[in-house]
Amino acid sequence: MGTWAVDAFGNDYAQDWAEDLAQVSNLDAVENTLDVALQSDAAGLEAPYAIEALVAIEVLARLQGKGGEQTEDSAAVDAWVAARKPKAKPRADLAQKALQVLDKVVAPDSELRALWEDSEYYAEWSASVAGLRARLQA
Repeated sequence: MGTWAVDAFGNDYAQDWAEDLAQVSNLDAVENTLDVALQSDAAGLEAPYAIEALVAIEVLARLQGKGGEQTEDSAAVDAWVAARKPKAKPRADLAQKALQVLDKVVAPDSELRALWEDSEYYAEWSASVAGLRARLQA
């Protein structure tokens, strides 16, 4: 996996997921992604599913007007959200699922967390995930 930033969008898996999102017009992709992450086995959440879930959670935060910084990496998601924001109503059930997934992403047995812990950028990544949680809950 190519990774170039600590935010949800700065890697190849996230960019692929964002491109796929452009093919749908509803929140089914977001919900399916969260469901897959929640259904992961007891051995911990695998990194690709965690990465995709973080982007899905960014979609929810941005639909609620609580988006993070807009960058070249977030452009596909930002365009998708902008096209739907006036009509989209946040769903409380998805926000609740998103919070449960965030717990799994930062859990000690999360593969993504382990990968970041092995890097010099763990503190920055952890702060990015905490910021996403705060925006979602605000």
